[in-house]
Amino acid sequence: MIGERTAAPDLSLVASSDNIGAAARDQRAAAFDAWLPGLLPKDLPGVALVAVGGLGRRECAPHSDLDLVLLHNGTPGIDRIAAQIWYPVWDARLGLDHSVRTLSEALSVAVDDVKVALGLLDARFLAGDRAVADELAAAAADQWRRTAVRMLPALREITEQRWAAHGELAFLLEGDLKEAAGGLRDVTILRGIARAGVADTMRPAVRAANLRLLDTRDALHLSVGRRVDRLVAQEREAVARLLGADDGDALLRRISGDARIVAHALDDAWRAAERLRNGRRRGGPPGPPVRRPVARDVVEQDGELVLARTAIGPRPDPSLSLRVAAAAATAKLPIARATCEWLAAYCPPLPTPWPAAARSAFVTLLGSGAGLLPTWEACDRYGLVDAWLPEWARMRSLPQHHPVHRFTLDRHLVQAAYEATAYARDVDRPDLLLIGAFLHDVGKGLPGDHSVVGAPIARDVAARIGLPPDEADLIGELVRLHLLLPDVATRRDLADPVTISTVAEQVRSAQTLDLLHALTRADSHATGPAAWSDWKGRLIAELVRRVHANLDTGALPAVREPDPELLDGPLPAVHLDGDRVAVAAADRRGLLGAVAACLAMHRLDVVAADTSTVDGRALVEFRVQPRYGTPADPVALAADLRRVAAGDPSVTQRLRARTAATRGGAAPRVVWHREAATDAVVLELRAADSAGLLHRVATALDEAGAEVRAARISTLGGDVVDAFYLVGAWADAAARAAVEERVLQAAGGS
Repeated sequence: MIGERTAAPDLSLVASSDNIGAAARDQRAAAFDAWLPGLLPKDLPGVALVAVGGLGRRECAPHSDLDLVLLHNGTPGIDRIAAQIWYPVWDARLGLDHSVRTLSEALSVAVDDVKVALGLLDARFLAGDRAVADELAAAAADQWRRTAVRMLPALREITEQRWAAHGELAFLLEGDLKEAAGGLRDVTILRGIARAGVADTMRPAVRAANLRLLDTRDALHLSVGRRVDRLVAQEREAVARLLGADDGDALLRRISGDARIVAHALDDAWRAAERLRNGRRRGGPPGPPVRRPVARDVVEQDGELVLARTAIGPRPDPSLSLRVAAAAATAKLPIARATCEWLAAYCPPLPTPWPAAARSAFVTLLGSGAGLLPTWEACDRYGLVDAWLPEWARMRSLPQHHPVHRFTLDRHLVQAAYEATAYARDVDRPDLLLIGAFLHDVGKGLPGDHSVVGAPIARDVAARIGLPPDEADLIGELVRLHLLLPDVATRRDLADPVTISTVAEQVRSAQTLDLLHALTRADSHATGPAAWSDWKGRLIAELVRRVHANLDTGALPAVREPDPELLDGPLPAVHLDGDRVAVAAADRRGLLGAVAACLAMHRLDVVAADTSTVDGRALVEFRVQPRYGTPADPVALAADLRRVAAGDPSVTQRLRARTAATRGGAAPRVVWHREAATDAVVLELRAADSAGLLHRVATALDEAGAEVRAARISTLGGDVVDAFYLVGAWADAAARAAVEERVLQAAGGS
């Protein structure tokens, strides 16, 4: 017989701080505790409803799923009983993760699935036969204590797979509070390791970090109005207000600190588990630890790096902490916790300038590849990095707001040094490349252009490290110019002599040019996937090749010749060749915008365009790439291009209909560059990206009487910087203003 059901708990929550915190989570758990028992038929011996997961821990977020286990001892009709519980939960529009198992089934699954084993540690009785639930809780805890050391390697493997998919919460600008490394899922693992008796993982700092992360998830649920664990940029300010943080940046820094605490604790726990496993494999009474020399003053002991006895004295070498870090990163071994603490407490400050041993160790650390990231984080954890670089405190956990960035500033700089190792053989001074990559964004977070502001800071750091004055000056130049190559390659006509001579005048030497080329690639890969593409790489490589030629011989690009394929034969003519689209038509205005519309209809992004008129023929040549990775149908594309070239307006009309409702975005801006081209001025449009933008702007320029001879299209995230080469001097300010007004109207979608 079904017991009298209580009404589903009222889960309509007001987005306020009153619904955030441990007390609010406990109240939500209490509401479920009052409702769910009424769904289980009464007087059923051997049947119990058990909560696991967040409800089991009484950590219910505003929109959490319910994790329930219906435990039984072979009761007939158990599926019908289960349905009487699950369906009301679903009817209440609650997420539900459920299972129906006997005690032996639950324990058997826990043996084979470490995630289930962890989940059963949170089992909490809700209704039914308490003895059955208590037996499960006791048996699951006992089984975990007996098997945890054997199961932890499998748990670590699946955890690292999760980290690879979700990244590190401490360094992400839009991290998953639950699944990313250092998030709430890792706190559950720490509890499990503590329950196994492997290590004391739930220390006060970890508990406090867990509570703050739970509060952040509460605020995120309330802000969005549904279950979501990834804190995206548009929700950041609202969540910060609910939590009483100063702003979104302060919130990100708090999350970063908490995630670091959790990640560090889990790292210590894995190492403790590994030591325990190694001890059990050896068997017998423990003998003296085996010590293996790794570098000067550094030895390996039980899979960790510790100081050699000779390194510990009344006056330690100031370079010792850097040398230990370099050895750890090179050997890809962790530094023992006690060693880090000793170095933080007793290693004296580095003199200015650094001694050669410290400088060499620093470069070795930056160039150590895969060992750099974990070693740097361990050193930062114990304050060693602040002792090396006082500027680091300002940059730690500093958010970067452009959507192409995936990391906080501190992680981006370390990642850039890591990425730079791939190009070390392309330059004659790999040490300067590594230092330049590490310092290239040191000016961020300060007022002004970060490249300009950061140059003297980087130069001072390089001098403090001990580089000679000319090399320190070169580091400053690399920082000042680190955006030069990508900006010019994607926004300027590489066939224009002015473009090449301008870059050559700024870099001045082949050595600087090669270092900038390597730094550009490292910076782009460290920024995120949206910051790099094969096309961008080819543009930058072509720019570097032409500048090299100019520096070596003074040669400048030859005048671009029209494609001979477009000069003969009947009109209209269409040629498709990989990423190249070329069209010839009878001379008329508007061909650039019309072809751009056709390409947009076929979901092709334009990265470059060139136009010319020869003997009554209008010629346009585009470089394109598929917007979604799938090439356009060449037959359909060619047919539409021929219609456009013949003057058929249907394609542009279809594009206007498709994009009419999607125009808008941030206010666009126009910047004029009157000395950037040989025979033209450059109108640079900075605007929010939208479908058909190039068509609208090219049409506006045509209607304003401007002749476009080339265009370069650069897209970063949701923003574009489009450069249009307008033939003529354009000395009249009124004429420029009229063109600018039309372009802004087109870019704004009006």
